[in-house]
Amino acid sequence: MLEIVTKVNDFVNGIVWGWPALILLAFVGVLMTCLTKFFQIGHIGHWMKMTIGAIFRDKHVVGHTQDRSISQFQSLCTALAATVGTGNIVGVAGAIMVGGPGAVFWMWLIAFFGMMTNYSENVLGIYYRRKNKHGEWCGGAMYYLRDGLGSKKHCRGIGKVLAVLFSIFCFLASFGIGNMTQVNSISGNMKTVFHVPTWVTGIGIMILGGLVIVGGLKRIAAVTEKIVPFMVVIYIVGSIVIFFTNISHVGAVFSAIFRGAFAVKAAGGGIVGYGIKLAIEQGMKRGVFSNEAGLGSSVMVHSNSNVSEPVRQGMWGIFEVFADTMIVCTLTAFSVLSSGLIDLQTGVAQTAYNGTELTNSNMISTVFSMHFGKAGAAFVAIAVMLFAFSTVLGWSHYGTKACEFLFGEKYTIVYRVIFVAAIFGGAVMSDNLAWDLADTFNGMMMIPNLIGVLVLSPLVYRITKNYVDRVLKGKKEKPMLSAFPDIQEEQEKKVSA
Repeated sequence: MLEIVTKVNDFVNGIVWGWPALILLAFVGVLMTCLTKFFQIGHIGHWMKMTIGAIFRDKHVVGHTQDRSISQFQSLCTALAATVGTGNIVGVAGAIMVGGPGAVFWMWLIAFFGMMTNYSENVLGIYYRRKNKHGEWCGGAMYYLRDGLGSKKHCRGIGKVLAVLFSIFCFLASFGIGNMTQVNSISGNMKTVFHVPTWVTGIGIMILGGLVIVGGLKRIAAVTEKIVPFMVVIYIVGSIVIFFTNISHVGAVFSAIFRGAFAVKAAGGGIVGYGIKLAIEQGMKRGVFSNEAGLGSSVMVHSNSNVSEPVRQGMWGIFEVFADTMIVCTLTAFSVLSSGLIDLQTGVAQTAYNGTELTNSNMISTVFSMHFGKAGAAFVAIAVMLFAFSTVLGWSHYGTKACEFLFGEKYTIVYRVIFVAAIFGGAVMSDNLAWDLADTFNGMMMIPNLIGVLVLSPLVYRITKNYVDRVLKGKKEKPMLSAFPDIQEEQEKKVSA
């Protein structure tokens, strides 16, 4: 059975992650960057001030809400819970092992343009969000595909079809990127470091996950806002210690990254990494797996924010990608490349270290144990557990929203129960198959979402220009806050208050 699943997955993966899809991913990011006049650079001071800076000075950003919405900080933490996961540890190591050091460059590049893809998704998510009968915000790619793309001339049918397809793919992806790969990484690390059987880990995570997930978004947000800042800061501190320990390797590491990115011939006549094709493919795929820019996933929780301005939430999307890839993934990449486990001249990874086979799952654990001994391996196991568990929580919400769109709110509890039960399967599944399935589901989500962002890109431009003119240039203009008159009026009152 697993052999059949593997063959079918390989076929589908080759289609959804073929060069046309990768080119579309890059094109949308470049287009949105150009349309917004390189907003991620030109207004870096502003979006930093309105995101990470606002956490320390604006109670509205971090304060808990009384209604069914969540705070901007909670929406960021829940989104980061879903993005800052095993992709930052296992995914980066896997990209380097398969695509060589050059994969890191392409990961950076796709993240730079992905900042504006994620920004655009969040802007559209807020602009087209609605409230369900319980007063909870519902937003995401399915809504701007149906109500945004679907409002274009002769596009009503295709908008609805793409919205349903995206929801189906998201529903499936929640069991891949948001469940199997995460739990698989936890069980693998727990078995390697603490010798805990995978089935025991699966049962433990299933119970813990169930206690949080069944409680819905409010409970998920309450947990992630405590876990995420702690786990990110601790992991960054550990990685920085390795950075300064190996600071003499900085030049060699960055040289290998840029040589590998463009497949420059290395000493001895070899090719750095496995060639430019593998470097680009692995960099882009693992980059998207890590920061999710282009998938249209995190917008489903960003849309639950108590924010009124679409651009304000869009800026949280920029920060999300920046923190995920430019900081966390870069530190992971440097830790791996400066460890000596990768030949910086050829890009070839060692197959074993001290008698232990090196895999995607245990590469970074091996690196930390080289610097901190057994405590390093234990630290990574705990970090992976926290990162992966928080990702499971975040993605459970995405799958819930997809289920709600497809079948109605009353079936979301059924989805949550199935999602929790599937955690056990992820714990005992083979490492490679779990990651391959996740890659496929990611690609299937990405295509309809990017089509929606591409068609609605002029609207993102207008909303961004409207915000810049009003907020940064002081012009008196009517704010663009929602596609729906009643919500527009409601949000205008909040903005003017």
